[in-house]
Amino acid sequence: MSVRAVEGQRVRAGDLLVQLDDAEANAAVSQASAAVNQSDARIEQLRSVGAIVTTEASRQAETNLARAELNLARIEKLFRSGDVPRVDFEEAQHNVEIARSQKNAAEVQKMASTPAGADSRIAASALGQNQAQLSAARVRLQQSRIVAPQDGIILSRMVEPGYTVQPGSTLIEMAAQAETQLAIEPDERNLAWIRVGQKALASADAYPQQTFEAQVSYIAPSVDPQRGSVQVRLRVPKPPSFLKPDMTVSVDLTVASKSNVVTVPSDAIRGVSTPDPWVLVIDQGLIARRSVKLGIRGLGRTEIESGIDQGAEIVLSDDQALLPGQRVRTERGTH
Repeated sequence: MSVRAVEGQRVRAGDLLVQLDDAEANAAVSQASAAVNQSDARIEQLRSVGAIVTTEASRQAETNLARAELNLARIEKLFRSGDVPRVDFEEAQHNVEIARSQKNAAEVQKMASTPAGADSRIAASALGQNQAQLSAARVRLQQSRIVAPQDGIILSRMVEPGYTVQPGSTLIEMAAQAETQLAIEPDERNLAWIRVGQKALASADAYPQQTFEAQVSYIAPSVDPQRGSVQVRLRVPKPPSFLKPDMTVSVDLTVASKSNVVTVPSDAIRGVSTPDPWVLVIDQGLIARRSVKLGIRGLGRTEIESGIDQGAEIVLSDDQALLPGQRVRTERGTH
């Protein structure tokens, strides 16, 4: 075995990565090729020499039969006149029977050597079988050469020259030079919010401050029964240079969007899971409770459809001691 691929190497489609020992496979190809040539020669022999030989043999057998029949007629006359004994007559009859059998056999052989005859069909069948064996041998020989299926980069190699490998073993791992994709597996309960073409914003865990755009390109037709999740793939139109295969990324899908709306930090909303969510606001130096109607919920911020106006001062502290009616001194946050 020889290994030509090295980690980090960029390869083109068809480049040889690993060459397995092909001595046995080459011998099998040579043997199968010889069998095909032999079958071809046999068919050619039947088409040319065989046809001539069998035709001549049939003509000779027919001549011998005619000669034996003439001799039988002559001996029969002499036998009836008493000029020859019965044994000569019976021998002449026997000779005719032999000549007739030889003629019939020659005719059968002549028919067998024709393109539609048995010999030709057997030879054609043998040729087809040998050609199939040659094709299989060539496939096995080709399998001894492991080539790059497409352009890409070698990620890792698991073999070294001289290794013995078994069928199914992983020898080379490579990343295809194709469209960059992200794979996520959201819970099936979120499936109703995901659709093909949906835009997303992603970031690699190694570079959390650098985000890049993505778009949903595939949603699996079935749910993983073990995890209760569904596989979703997203294409990345402009992948950043730092993005590498098998990187861990975070993906935020845009479920909906609105402009010119009132939003507050999600942590400022109390009773989110209740029918009557509310927030604490500052009204003329006093804490006041305001019931709100929630809209789109995003990462970190939530839309307020009604209940407070733009510019309202929101209490961000989660201190449970703060109660409506208390007087407070405000300190604006940076949210």
